[in-house]
Amino acid sequence: MLHPSPHQYEHHEPVVELRSVTCGYGGVAVVEHADLKIARGDFVGLLGPSGSGKTTLLKSILGAADVYEGEVLVNGRSIKDKRPTIGYVPQLETIDWEFPVTVEQVVMMGLIRKNHFFPWFRQEERDHAYSIMERLGIAEFGKRHIRQLSGGQQQRAFLARALVSDPSLLLLDEPTSGVDIKTRDEVMHLLDELNHQDITILLTTHEINAVAAHLPWVVCMNGRIVAEGPPSDVFTPEVLKETYNAEIHITEYQGMKLVAESPHYFGRNDRQNHEHETVAGD
Repeated sequence: MLHPSPHQYEHHEPVVELRSVTCGYGGVAVVEHADLKIARGDFVGLLGPSGSGKTTLLKSILGAADVYEGEVLVNGRSIKDKRPTIGYVPQLETIDWEFPVTVEQVVMMGLIRKNHFFPWFRQEERDHAYSIMERLGIAEFGKRHIRQLSGGQQQRAFLARALVSDPSLLLLDEPTSGVDIKTRDEVMHLLDELNHQDITILLTTHEINAVAAHLPWVVCMNGRIVAEGPPSDVFTPEVLKETYNAEIHITEYQGMKLVAESPHYFGRNDRQNHEHETVAGD
């Protein structure tokens, strides 16, 4: 489990505060009446099924989703007044891997807001970018096309892009989606190290046992905030049913609450009917 430090600086002003926020796109609300405070040094996971509003909530903090009601504040200031400097790592599935760009160029894109003369950067900026790439173990791939990297290396490249502007707040959208177990563990340990260096982290995930169960603080979502707290408190059949609209069984292993997934068994006739329906549906 990652270090248990939820709201360790809650006597300070929140880094992120959502005040009864309703947000979405094109006039359609995706998340309604969300109240949330994230303190300096927190490591928080937004948990919920696909379409539950996790990504939209992240984008409301970035200023990339429409806010219809309420207010979003970062470091005490409304994002309407000033766009905050936030490190952001998108879902890898949203990246156009055919775009002709090297790893170095991807990382340097994180400085565009500070340097409007892209792609002409000062040597000290390049040195800074390479120091971060070195720290993340991808400096040797700087001149390679981004698509030539493994999934874990690609994730590190976009993490480097987010970190190159030295943000105190880091948002990540499904950072472990589509990667193998080893890479997932490496990414989570790396994020834990960054959190220990006083970077506040908010990530989305749909992986209950693999990711959310190990986080200090979890926010369950389903179009709204259902519950929040340590996984040991939040992982209850009642909360998870409200989050996933399904009966979910909880088990405990070495003091950690985990979801027990029940296998679906088909009898011979059921299997034949299922296969028939599948073929007919095709």
